Amino acid sequence: MFNVIDLFSGVGGLSLGFRQAGFNVLLANEIDKDISKAYVANHPGGKMINEDITKLDIPSLFNPYKGNVDIIIGGPPCQGFSQKGARKILEDERNFLFKYYLKVVEYLKPKYFLMENVPNLLTSNKGSFKEDIYKEFQKIGYELDSDIINAFDYGIPQNRKRAFILGKLEDEVNLSLGCFEKVTAWDAISDLAYLNSGEGIEEQDYVFSANTSYQKYLRRDSIKLYNHVATKHSELAIKRLKLIPPEQGKEALPKEHLTKSIYSGTWSRIIKNEPSVTITTRFDTPSSGRFSHPYLHRAITVREAARLQSFPDNFIFLGPKTSQMKQVGNAVPPLLANRIAEAIKLDIVSSRKQILIKN
Repeated sequence: MFNVIDLFSGVGGLSLGFRQAGFNVLLANEIDKDISKAYVANHPGGKMINEDITKLDIPSLFNPYKGNVDIIIGGPPCQGFSQKGARKILEDERNFLFKYYLKVVEYLKPKYFLMENVPNLLTSNKGSFKEDIYKEFQKIGYELDSDIINAFDYGIPQNRKRAFILGKLEDEVNLSLGCFEKVTAWDAISDLAYLNSGEGIEEQDYVFSANTSYQKYLRRDSIKLYNHVATKHSELAIKRLKLIPPEQGKEALPKEHLTKSIYSGTWSRIIKNEPSVTITTRFDTPSSGRFSHPYLHRAITVREAARLQSFPDNFIFLGPKTSQMKQVGNAVPPLLANRIAEAIKLDIVSSRKQILIKN
């Protein structure tokens, strides 16, 4: 079994995908108390460090794992890449959390590391930020490959583009995932109870049978439905939603109902036969984006958002609803994490076979 440490874990989308591929997650680190509790509830067996990573004594904490970790995963926040006239990555105080991810990798020297972030990580300032990242990891012995991956291309019903950087110690590596069947938003959520605004409870029975392979896959280990509770919208919000036909948005609203918003897709319905837009942490609010149900007069529930993120139905989000939305919206889709984990596992097995042949 291959061992993993998950830094900046969130609720554990990456952890879940790697566990599904047969990896053993030894340790995770998450600063948010509510999110760390949800992680522990959904990832039995691993150890959670609920602490600010900058306050951790890296040598004393990670020494017991030295020589026993195959891969470090995680998405350290990096914000300095958006600056014009880029400074070096470690010179920008906004990237100090990246430094700690780098420090843990340098201390443990796992065979692989996987880092996830926003697409601009690889493209900003004509690629200078990406170049800095490569140089920092190459200094400590890693070869890297990277790509901007859209989750929709790998069987997740969501247009979600994220940057992934895969590193391998003292050897070339290739971030190649293969081809997978496309899944639409309706393929993901059409079997869930048709709730109106304000309806639903945290634990309930299934009303409908699964009718797509994707639904069957996410329901396979669950006998109950969790987190399927519709936000109670105002009368005005419901009135506006009733004016919006399927597959349309604010263009269907009369002028007196138009609102100013910084979000694209505001007051728009999810298009059933297409992937959803990127799930954010505010998907319960129609004015926050294209998060309204394809037909019903409400925003999507936590469970519907989780389905669009590829979380299985037996993964239960805990804490206040604002935390549940953060848990779902900030996660790496577990199914995408699983595709990457399977590719890394193949590389591990292939590398070991080559060593045996040489010997």
